[in-house]
Amino acid sequence: MLPGEDRAARRVLLVCMAAGATTLLDQAVLNIAVPSMRESVGATGADVQWIVAGYSLAFGLALVPGGSLGDLHGRKRLFMAGVVVFLLAGVTAATGGGPEPLIGARLVQGAAAGLVNSQVIGTIQDVFHGLARGRALGLYAVTGGVATALGPPLGGALVAGLGPGAGWRCCLLLSSPCAVLTLTLAARWLPPPRRTARDSRLDVLGLGLLCGCTLTLMVPFIRTPDSGGAVLGWAIAVCGPAAVFAVHQHLRVRRGRPPLVHPALTSSKPYVLGTAVAMAQFGSSLAAFLVLTVFLQDGLGLSALLTAAITLPGAAGTGISSALAWRVVRRIGSRTVTVGLTLGIGAALTGAAVALCLPTAVLPVALAATQLMSGVAGGLTVSPNQAQVLQHAPAEAAGVGGGILQMAQRIAAAVCLSAVPAVYLRAASGPPEGSHPRAGYALASCVCAGLLAVALLLSLLRRAATPRRPSALASANGAVVVPRPKETT
Repeated sequence: MLPGEDRAARRVLLVCMAAGATTLLDQAVLNIAVPSMRESVGATGADVQWIVAGYSLAFGLALVPGGSLGDLHGRKRLFMAGVVVFLLAGVTAATGGGPEPLIGARLVQGAAAGLVNSQVIGTIQDVFHGLARGRALGLYAVTGGVATALGPPLGGALVAGLGPGAGWRCCLLLSSPCAVLTLTLAARWLPPPRRTARDSRLDVLGLGLLCGCTLTLMVPFIRTPDSGGAVLGWAIAVCGPAAVFAVHQHLRVRRGRPPLVHPALTSSKPYVLGTAVAMAQFGSSLAAFLVLTVFLQDGLGLSALLTAAITLPGAAGTGISSALAWRVVRRIGSRTVTVGLTLGIGAALTGAAVALCLPTAVLPVALAATQLMSGVAGGLTVSPNQAQVLQHAPAEAAGVGGGILQMAQRIAAAVCLSAVPAVYLRAASGPPEGSHPRAGYALASCVCAGLLAVALLLSLLRRAATPRRPSALASANGAVVVPRPKETT
């Protein structure tokens, strides 16, 4: 049963879940169609990088401005405008005739998706409270995880059924009916827009500095492996705007003006460490899946439909474990995230081992089993971790807090979607009949396991930094609510 005190709140949650599924399904369904799309439009390696990771770039850039605007001016109009732009950009991308229009449309679509998702997090924070808020955030995370897992099987079925030429275009159009449904439900069920921030003045300079820093950080990774640049110059270009942004935020606090990033967010170790956990886990999972689809199709020569069948157990594992994660949290609390990350590390290392040792005849079955394990791990990690992070965001910065969390994940996605496949491509270079693709996949899987190990270490540090309350009650998905003591007379 959906959380919420009344029917209207549950309807709001349905709209938020529909929006999360629509925007995340669009990116997941395209990954498996990348080889056919590349051949159809004559895209180069750099074009493919921008088509795939450029969506995450624009998504990340729009999250914090979208969350701040929603806090200042209300969320409903921004939500609906974002869905409309997302729909139109998706149709434009599906009907484009070359890589340049496709890249432009995907950038616009990613920005619209970021605007929508920043309003979703803020709306859930506004409408739900206490245990209901924790469960609502968990269900939103579950919906996104299941949509991400179901995207590749759906994309593989479309490419196999309609052919490479029309298949990838239909993959891009798959989210259009979902967007129309989301827009219709939002017009009827979302609450009227209202401000949650106390000051209606937007920190324009802070927004510009933050977007500039994010853009400078992400763009070098959305390139082909051979097009790198000067590392020192890039580091200076990132640290400069970041330092100016930090000083600007400090001065706004001293002058009594609301900063773009609420002080409660930056001063909270659980929020910062939980966000870092989400970055490492999100980037590792997306990169591992992209490498798997490329390895199965280009390295082993499997069809898109068979590739989708191998990834289907991962979708099933994510859905089942996400639905049961709240039961695990009620028993072991925040250790659920630790268990999920440990299981994910085991799945990645097992995938590397079977790729090196097993014969080709049984390798697809073994990889399907590792996908099931990886899906279960993701379901136990994503939802509880997100709920634990967002419970530290104050009400007046709900949109910005959620936007920063998702922006951090998109930065990690842009970096990992470029770096990890580059590791695979370098190691897999060689004749297809040789063992190079297997070695490349094993090496990339070990890199993903290393990222999850970093996330595991950060989660342990977060547990140590979180104040222990013996009377705290674990919510349905990991949020902690402390009962107030009874008043005495």
